[in-house]
Amino acid sequence: MTQPPQPPDQPGFGPPPEPEPPRLEKPAQPEQSSQPEQPQQAPAAPQAQPPGFGPPPEPAQQPAQQPPSAPGGPDLSKTPEPGYGYPQAPQPPQQSPQAAPQTPPPAAPVPGGPQTPPGYGYPQQPPAGYGYPGQPQPGQPGAYGQPQQPYGQPQQPYGQQPYGQPYGYPHPTVPMQPHPGQPGGGRKGNATLAIIVAAVVAIALIIGAGVWYSSAGGDDEKKNTANSGDSGGTKGAEDDGSGGATTGGDEKAPADPSAKVLFQVPAPKVPKDTTTIVTSGSWMTDKVYAKSGVAEVVGYDAAKGSELWTLDLPGPVCEASDHVTEDGRTAIIYKPKMPTKTDPQSCTQVAAFDLATGEKLWSETARTGTQEISFNNVTVSGNTVAAGSTSGGAAWDITSGKALWAPKTSDACYDSGYGGGPKMVAVRKCGSYEQRQLHIQTIDPKDGKVLSEYKMAEGIEYAAVVSTDPLVVAADVGDSAGDGSGISDFFSIDNKSGELRTRISAPGEEFAARCDGITRIEHCSGLAVGKDRLYIATEEHEGTGDGYSRTNEVVAFDLSTGKQTGQRADAGDGYTIVPLRMDGDNVIAYKRPPYDKGGQVVSIDGGSFKETRLMENPAEKSVRDVEARMLPQHAEILYAQGRLYMSDVYASELSSGDKEYLAIAFGTG
Repeated sequence: MTQPPQPPDQPGFGPPPEPEPPRLEKPAQPEQSSQPEQPQQAPAAPQAQPPGFGPPPEPAQQPAQQPPSAPGGPDLSKTPEPGYGYPQAPQPPQQSPQAAPQTPPPAAPVPGGPQTPPGYGYPQQPPAGYGYPGQPQPGQPGAYGQPQQPYGQPQQPYGQQPYGQPYGYPHPTVPMQPHPGQPGGGRKGNATLAIIVAAVVAIALIIGAGVWYSSAGGDDEKKNTANSGDSGGTKGAEDDGSGGATTGGDEKAPADPSAKVLFQVPAPKVPKDTTTIVTSGSWMTDKVYAKSGVAEVVGYDAAKGSELWTLDLPGPVCEASDHVTEDGRTAIIYKPKMPTKTDPQSCTQVAAFDLATGEKLWSETARTGTQEISFNNVTVSGNTVAAGSTSGGAAWDITSGKALWAPKTSDACYDSGYGGGPKMVAVRKCGSYEQRQLHIQTIDPKDGKVLSEYKMAEGIEYAAVVSTDPLVVAADVGDSAGDGSGISDFFSIDNKSGELRTRISAPGEEFAARCDGITRIEHCSGLAVGKDRLYIATEEHEGTGDGYSRTNEVVAFDLSTGKQTGQRADAGDGYTIVPLRMDGDNVIAYKRPPYDKGGQVVSIDGGSFKETRLMENPAEKSVRDVEARMLPQHAEILYAQGRLYMSDVYASELSSGDKEYLAIAFGTG
């Protein structure tokens, strides 16, 4: 994970740097980590049976030899070492009687014999590190030493001291004792008859279970969330090898994936005496592509690029919600006037508008005491717009602008921001700096009532909401990421109970995702969440082809166990791949190209991880130069139904001498 570029004059803002020409010399190898190397962990031995339980153990076997990983880059042959407080991995479930036979897992190595680590993607028992909790016993407290409490205390209005159940590790289970074998005897004919009867019963059970499974799919099968929202889709179900069914998305491969430039939006001129202006915010419908400019939002024809409408604003847009209601409405924060060197202005105005017409539905402010709140972030969930900051928050009805609720502020706690989409989640900060405790609260968007809460370990200063359903939060625990990415760990949290499901270690030197949990609570890139899995891009490393190409992969983590699923999608030599969003159970990803080719959009099957090319952009130099400036870590990239929109989030007076663009659109067909 890399540190974003810094703009002139203002901390945390500015255009991304121009891409460097391809190097002629071999890139330097990455520096070695300063942390001591951990010994390879052998696969965990099967759980020991208590005395007198079960059959005698089988002879130990050596683990199978795995192929070596690709040269260069992070060591992808092992699961990342867990961070502080990493929970115990749960024991694997027992094999279902009707499941297809599978190769048995490797047994514990023979003492003193050679030990071969499993290959890349093999789920492993994470090694113990500092603070690693032991297997809990009945009666022991839960995480962070807090006693376990039953969920279900009375709900309290949002902003008051909320309830929450500290995470408690599940108690270990004792394997059930198998029934002893029945005494022998009987004639051969009777034994044969018993075998036939047993086979018939087994077939009936399998058929019955299949009918039950096909009719038992509940709401959980429909939950597919991502960084930019759910694209829906429930077509083409297939088995993914994990015991469930995957549903294909809406995005289908065209007969010819070759794309052409649909239109380009020239970069706007910034006002006099202004170095950089934020142009955050882009949205798409089947008919409109909308993009923030300098003190305006403009709607373009989705295919032709002609202007359909313009929403004029008195000042520049500060932040914009990625989420859109079903009827095409969204929200922004903007400044009441154009900033100057002597009067930079604050982001006090919140507005909702219609993407179809560009009509401003309303514009409101909120106050703390007598002073207007300067907001840092805004989101939409259901019919509610919520904005937050260090000085206060507020929520409004997206249609009427009616004030719905505001968090209770005090000297001890405040809401730093909100995540939207399928659910609404607040990141509430309590305590002083360096003694901070973050409360991750699922709240009712209509009245702000706290529905559940998870309290993070004390000392974590910032957290970003990656997904609200399933609930996933990213944080840099102990500033251990070390690369400015804002991520050292992901926390998978149960929305209903507020309990921690699992914690996933994601070292910065191995993974390329990044989040801005300081002010832009929902702003993350390089990842997607869906089908109860986290899909994340790895860091670039040396490729396997000729020359000095770079490449990376997308890997998946199970949000219930915290382990890698073993799935892996390779970018290919010279390309780097970045997840954009979910499409049903599939992952839509963008491939940044080498210097002599155009970028690609692919769909990664959620079960097989097979890649299907949806688009390949032109390789002409004039087009490549524009595309190359839209860095996935900083630009806004939207794809749907054969159209790709890439746009910048800043307008600047700085110029490379070439003609620059605010946005570029590609299309197939």
